[in-house]
Amino acid sequence: MSSESVLLEGEKSESRTRFDWDFDSLRHTYGQISEIALGEFKLDVYPNQIEVITAEQMLDVYSSIGMPLMYLHWSFGKHFARDETLYRRGLRNLAYEIVINANPCISYLMEENSMTMQSLVIAHAAFGHNHFFKNNHLFQQWTDAEGILDYMEFAKGYISRCEARYGEVAVERVLDAAHALMTQGVHRYPRRKIGGLGDEEKRVQDRLAELERSYNDLWRTVPQNGARDKRRTTEAERRELLGLPEENVLYFLEKKAPLLKPWQREILRIVRHIAQYFYPQKQTKVMNEGCATMVHYETMTRLHEKGQLGDGAMVEFLSSHTNVVLQPDFDDRRYSGINPYALGFGMMQDIKRICLTPTDEDRTWFPQFAGNGDPWETLKEGWANYRDESFIRQYLSPALIRKMKLFAVVDDGVSDLVVKAIHNERGYQTVRSALARQFDTAQKEPEIEIVDVDLDGDRRLMLQHRVYDNVLLAEDDIQPVLRHLADLWGYEVSLSEISSSSDAVLKQHTAAPTGALAT
Repeated sequence: MSSESVLLEGEKSESRTRFDWDFDSLRHTYGQISEIALGEFKLDVYPNQIEVITAEQMLDVYSSIGMPLMYLHWSFGKHFARDETLYRRGLRNLAYEIVINANPCISYLMEENSMTMQSLVIAHAAFGHNHFFKNNHLFQQWTDAEGILDYMEFAKGYISRCEARYGEVAVERVLDAAHALMTQGVHRYPRRKIGGLGDEEKRVQDRLAELERSYNDLWRTVPQNGARDKRRTTEAERRELLGLPEENVLYFLEKKAPLLKPWQREILRIVRHIAQYFYPQKQTKVMNEGCATMVHYETMTRLHEKGQLGDGAMVEFLSSHTNVVLQPDFDDRRYSGINPYALGFGMMQDIKRICLTPTDEDRTWFPQFAGNGDPWETLKEGWANYRDESFIRQYLSPALIRKMKLFAVVDDGVSDLVVKAIHNERGYQTVRSALARQFDTAQKEPEIEIVDVDLDGDRRLMLQHRVYDNVLLAEDDIQPVLRHLADLWGYEVSLSEISSSSDAVLKQHTAAPTGALAT
């Protein structure tokens, strides 16, 4: 159990009297929840900073990808205008909270929430998500909770200074291109960490000097006009020189693009750091929300059992909770896929059941923890060591498959749908694997790598997309993104779509720079 502290912040005004809570009641409720979460469940959390904000402030956080400090960009204003219009017209609701993976962990509460909903949010965000952020191995590996806020302050200031020095239009064009490549701006496999994010500003000058040196070392090997008789570089030499293949496109451009200015490279670095910060969240949506929902459900239930939450408040909580974990059937017009809250909470509750009251089937499938009598330690071990895909493969039970009425179908796009797996021994394994695959980021995002550069010719940058299940890149997206890539590289780029099964070239795309970044 960690030492715990809380800072409550918000605008104190007379308008606050129209709500059924005040800051004293929030502090009192926080203390009650803390006793349960830390004392009974033995959660391990960062210190909490809880801020109460208005609907407009929540919309502002929405528009800037959920970060409390963010540089300016036109796309954020566009998102704000869209979300505000939908909210004012009653066409969408706002989240009860937003939580930031930082140390201290920042939870934003909507001031319009009732006291019951504030209690739910504190349990859900300040303890559920907080514990998951601090303990899951992906967040430990890929994010720097200690330094992210200092880094975002640095990033916002740096981009602001670039706008003042080089012009808003020039900076905006670099950001447009970097944002277009953000999905391909992450390292998917561990690399050596070099310091934290908090002291980033101290390293900028040293890094820019090193970039200039490595740039000279690379491009002085390229034959100049009148020197085409020199020996052409081999593919092995180019791979060693350029560090190919490289999956992180923004990283490669930051280090190797021949025409980018130092300030442009630093902006690419900022964008890819932000992309990397959010990468674990893509891989743990079911687990993260399942953890937070489990914590808020069990906490609110314990508050009610201890007489600290009235019957009316409990009914209000259960009404909201039921809506959150609702899983519409496949033929329901509200169906839009598997609800990660429903699946995550269902799995957490099922693990608790298996720990306390297992069946013979549970003991066969989960001998390592069935009947161990310690659901919270079992859950915490799972939350720490898995991501969605592996968690589902490890913990999804036949009982939950039956309860959620899950089955597997095959749709090859040619013949009729075929039911591939039903509720029997072999079918459970097939359903489990098929569902796990749906939450594997490698299956949802294209596998694109930079594979070569024509150092001896026109300096064309060559990429490959490994095609699985015959799913090609969308035509409407590929050309605009390739043009942004060409602008950053400074020369023509080509992308080959390669079959993962036969290595046959299925499609070829090319793009030339537009000159948008020329200064």
